[in-house]
Amino acid sequence: MFLFLVVALAVVVAAVTLAVVGGGEGGGPLPEAAPERLQDPLPPDRPISRADIDSLRFPLSARGYRMADVDDALSRLGAELAERDARIADLESALAGARTSSGHVSMDKPAPEDQQ
Repeated sequence: MFLFLVVALAVVVAAVTLAVVGGGEGGGPLPEAAPERLQDPLPPDRPISRADIDSLRFPLSARGYRMADVDDALSRLGAELAERDARIADLESALAGARTSSGHVSMDKPAPEDQQ
């Protein structure tokens, strides 16, 4: 029984070795598997929306998610958030400036007797 197990193990090891080295019908070693990539990356031509974030799914790798894909997505989100924060600050300062300058200008409709 022990001899049978040793022979079976040798046959399995030889078969795996031949498959990897290329002793089969393919004529060469096993082809390199392309790494899984993000199926639907974030759109490069428009700002990111909430739906883009909700539909974002990272492919799994041996130890979790592919770090490069996650890093790319986080740096893109960080850049867009910084851009939006700067735009909000500009708009708030413009609004504050408009409020101070409009304090001296009356926006009321003139009375009919003032028009004559």
